[in-house]
Amino acid sequence: MTEQQRQLFDREPAPWEVDDRGERLVATVVFVGGPPGDFDYSVPEPLAGEVEPGRRVRVPLGRGNRMVTGYCVRLETKPTASLGRPLKPLADVVDRRRLLSPSMLRLTEWIAEHYLCDLGQVLEAVVPAGVRAQAGTRLTTMFFVDSETAAKLDQLELPKKQAHVIRALAAGGPMTAVELGRAAGCTRAPIDSLRRKGLIRAKTERATAERPSPPEPARQPHLTLNPDQQAALRTILDAMNSREHRTMLIHGVTGSGKTEVYIQAIQEVVHFGRQAIVLVPEISLTPQTVERFRARFPQVAVLHSHLSDAERHWQWQQIADGGVQAVVGARSAVFAPVPNLGLMILDEEHETTFKQETAPRYHARDVALQRCSAEGVPLVLGSATPSLESWHRAQLGRYELVEMPRRVFDRPLPAVGTLDLKDDAHTRFSRGSISRNLHQAMHQALGEGGQVILLLNRRGFSTHIQCPACGLVFDCPECAIALTHHRAEEIALCHYCDYQVPAPNECPECGFRGIRYSGQGTQRLEAEVRARFPDYRAIRMDTDAMRGRQAHERALAAFRSGEVQILLGTQMIAKGLDFPNVTLVGVINADTALHLPDFRAAERTFQLVTQVAGRTGRGEKGGRVLVQTCNPDHPAIIAAARHDYAAFAAGELPARKMLGYPPFAGMVRLVVRGPAEEVTGEFAGQLGRRLIECLKESDSAARVLGPAPAPFSKLRGKYRFQIMALGPNGEKLREAVRKATADLKPTENVQWIVDVDPVDML
Repeated sequence: MTEQQRQLFDREPAPWEVDDRGERLVATVVFVGGPPGDFDYSVPEPLAGEVEPGRRVRVPLGRGNRMVTGYCVRLETKPTASLGRPLKPLADVVDRRRLLSPSMLRLTEWIAEHYLCDLGQVLEAVVPAGVRAQAGTRLTTMFFVDSETAAKLDQLELPKKQAHVIRALAAGGPMTAVELGRAAGCTRAPIDSLRRKGLIRAKTERATAERPSPPEPARQPHLTLNPDQQAALRTILDAMNSREHRTMLIHGVTGSGKTEVYIQAIQEVVHFGRQAIVLVPEISLTPQTVERFRARFPQVAVLHSHLSDAERHWQWQQIADGGVQAVVGARSAVFAPVPNLGLMILDEEHETTFKQETAPRYHARDVALQRCSAEGVPLVLGSATPSLESWHRAQLGRYELVEMPRRVFDRPLPAVGTLDLKDDAHTRFSRGSISRNLHQAMHQALGEGGQVILLLNRRGFSTHIQCPACGLVFDCPECAIALTHHRAEEIALCHYCDYQVPAPNECPECGFRGIRYSGQGTQRLEAEVRARFPDYRAIRMDTDAMRGRQAHERALAAFRSGEVQILLGTQMIAKGLDFPNVTLVGVINADTALHLPDFRAAERTFQLVTQVAGRTGRGEKGGRVLVQTCNPDHPAIIAAARHDYAAFAAGELPARKMLGYPPFAGMVRLVVRGPAEEVTGEFAGQLGRRLIECLKESDSAARVLGPAPAPFSKLRGKYRFQIMALGPNGEKLREAVRKATADLKPTENVQWIVDVDPVDML
């Protein structure tokens, strides 16, 4: 029993708590948002058959015995003498079925340990809110025949209709009144008569409303694999047949047919009565991926953030009941409760969206690795531009590297040309975002019946609002970030805290009326495209335009059908989409992320340009790519233009090693935030000193950077300071952070977070 638990239970036991027997069944309970740690409760005999690890329970907490809900994580019989003080008993069991399997409970404990967060937070993240709230269900009266009555049905003398009712109920199991009336072909009267006689009984339970199944797509046969695909499939099948965990990194160029390899591997999994989980990074990829899987498998479940709670609960139940062959979803689908996992796949494994940016800050790739390792099943990581962490592990032999260097049908990779935005010719002949050369290429592609994709990774209309007379920049008062002009609503908006004001007509400082709106956003690009190409339909995909339900599906369906000829948007259009009629891709500005204060800036630029370039040249018409940049000689841009991942990695990894950054070191980022800059900075300094002392004791090779103001030094009204801890031994690094923060008492209104293996450095 922990010291905190002793304080909560430090009182004389009530008479009903005293236990003089030799052994007690003890449930260990973890709370969400309550006191940290775990707490023991005795299990009353009436509840002994219902309590099990993975269910939620209601228990009394503290001196006032306030009833709270927690998760039972362990159940064991203990000698009464070993318990010390008598334990309080459980009050009730909340769930009528287990929410977490034993293997999933072990996984949650690993996540809490590795990512330095509360187990309660992890449990709440693993079990969807819709499942916890039983969304989409209602209390329903179910009728049934008990075993004693069922044994003597032939001896009962009943009117004809009542006899029909009781036999239908005995044969069909518990039913609602409507279902029973339909099965027996009767009204409610015979049912009520049997209930009054005590021959049928009623119980109240939660029932899920029947949901219409999606229309069945036309079944498609397997496609013929080329030699590269066959080799990749053989590697996966060998791992599956070995019945042991292996991690495979499939490095396949865009258009190499990785998805068909996944599908045929899953077919083998299904053949043996097991299930597969496929993770995709973007919600915009999910509809297309689901469509392809549903054309090959009868039962496919979908899990992503755009589902309602009721939809998510229904999908979760189907998965847990074993009625699903494949689960397709975003990050949280890594926790899908498949009863017999046979294979897990992370498509586009390099994507940053696989990292959760709120507690618990897990990375789906590493959680998938841990889950697959514990359950002894293969893990497949696929990407045309693997993360350098995965690539490095493959070079060390920890992952099995599978190369797919050719596109299907031996189609060539698209030619990539760069357009130097510093060139005087561009500024002389171009007034907008689209250069003269790109405009001509678009005109040619559209005139030949092709489609065009334009990438600009900036939302809004103008990204910078300034008074040219006095130099005032319109910044968010809550964040140290410039406001973005959204012309459709005529507002100046902060993309981080949603602060907004009407778009200014004059300067509030000097009264000058010639406010300058500059910088390129997707709204400005959309207006320019519509003005330059009025005869062709364009659609914009970014988080502002794709807010409605099924907005992604409608937009992509319109583009796929040819109803829309120009697709423009942010990075959500850059990966995974397969449109054979796209013959031109234009990157409006490849430098948007290149100079951010992030050691992964070059890697992300290379990945984004390479991925969006891969959207073209997938059909018989071929394709080309034009990249507008101010840095055509940057190694990341050069490598992307050549589709040369190996060259990029060979240049980038030595620099990472020299600087001691991942994948050659572990990293933990601590962010301290508070409303008062000086107080927050002082607390960050205290935390930094404690961390340095703890690292001296455990890992002299580790180093601490900071505390220093974060790149975004103020967000949502809070000043932010960051501390970076790096070291060759990740476990020692985490242990030092755990020790440094164990009894840390923050100053009033100051908060701090710990991010293990961070992806967002801003």
